Amino acid sequence: MGIKGLTKLLADNAPTAMKEQKLENYFGRRIAVDASMSIYQFLVVVGRKGTQMLTNEAGEVTSHLQGMLYRTIRLLEAGIEPVYVFDGQPPDLKKQELAKRFSKRAAASEELAVAIASQNKEDIEKFSKRTVKVTQQHNEDCKRLLRLIGVPVVEAPSEAEAQCAALCKAGKVYAVASEDMDSLTFGAPKFLRHLMDPSSRKVPVMEFEISKILEEMNLDMDQFIDLCILAGCDYCESIRGIGGLTALKLIRQHGSIENILENINKQRYQIPDNWPYSEARLIFKEPIVSMEKQPEIKWTAPNEEGLISFLVNENGFNIDRVTKAIEKIKAAKDESSQGRLESFFKPAKNLSVPAKRKGSKCTLQSPNLAFKPKTFSTQVSVNPQPRFRGNVKMPTMVLGLRNFKQPLRVVCLPTWI
Repeated sequence: MGIKGLTKLLADNAPTAMKEQKLENYFGRRIAVDASMSIYQFLVVVGRKGTQMLTNEAGEVTSHLQGMLYRTIRLLEAGIEPVYVFDGQPPDLKKQELAKRFSKRAAASEELAVAIASQNKEDIEKFSKRTVKVTQQHNEDCKRLLRLIGVPVVEAPSEAEAQCAALCKAGKVYAVASEDMDSLTFGAPKFLRHLMDPSSRKVPVMEFEISKILEEMNLDMDQFIDLCILAGCDYCESIRGIGGLTALKLIRQHGSIENILENINKQRYQIPDNWPYSEARLIFKEPIVSMEKQPEIKWTAPNEEGLISFLVNENGFNIDRVTKAIEKIKAAKDESSQGRLESFFKPAKNLSVPAKRKGSKCTLQSPNLAFKPKTFSTQVSVNPQPRFRGNVKMPTMVLGLRNFKQPLRVVCLPTWI
């Protein structure tokens, strides 16, 4: 669930802290991806029609494998280096929320049975999606697939969003990608929504920056956490009658949940019995994460034989499609390993912000010329975002001119114009 209504609250009260981006803007970036949330999306969307889902010959669902394979290829082809983070043991405080989800799925299953009996296609579509649950087997299948692709897998000791945020704070990844807004409550410096959406939806990536959120809302991190708890999180109930906007007003007025509870109108707002807000706060401030025991985050070449065996032999994927997918993975990784310098000089397409123009001053040089070197300018459009690290040497071109015994050299130095 994440934090109730946080996206709208930020859009209304911290609009400059969130911006639309293109997938290509994250070229060369390492992104920590909330794997379980992505798998859930694949199970709901990929190959689903009513109650029908993609399966292999044994009747086992394969929607999560197809979604994970092709969405990962899309990221790799965009020059993104994904790190998939999987959930571990949920905190005890989350058990109540998980019980609620179980009850909702059970209720949806009953509604689905009624819809199927009455052949109500609209209700079948709606309630079948509500019965979806990510199982341990789905997770294990995707871990195996990703390791065969050569993409790093991180197993969180507890919440994946917390582990993603910890990796981002430590500088091991550039940003966190999930649909759960509590990634921000865990303190992820940069948070991305819709990164894993299919390209067919044509939805821009939405980027949030926690430092700008705090600055624009005039809150510190402790106050932001209290705001999220008041708005509604996975670890405790919220105070009935207090939504995001009221929570923001109360935090700005009183500074903390403790001060709010001392001054709130308890006849108007019903506070839950034994409300564990302080324990929920501790989960956000000091989550259970692991930085020491994790293996080195690195990308390797795909295991071609392993992928064919797993996808084709075990799960009934088409051999031609899998072979083409492997070639795309290899090509994307080859380009990435070469630094993609060629792409640096290509015009960036469909950027949300007009690209700046970068010029270069080129000087004609010859050892024994009787005239001064002539300087002229060239221009090439590039993405304003940095797309590589290290030093760049502009090319030196040799020109043979008819009336000169010695060749001229064109030396190009990059300048911003």
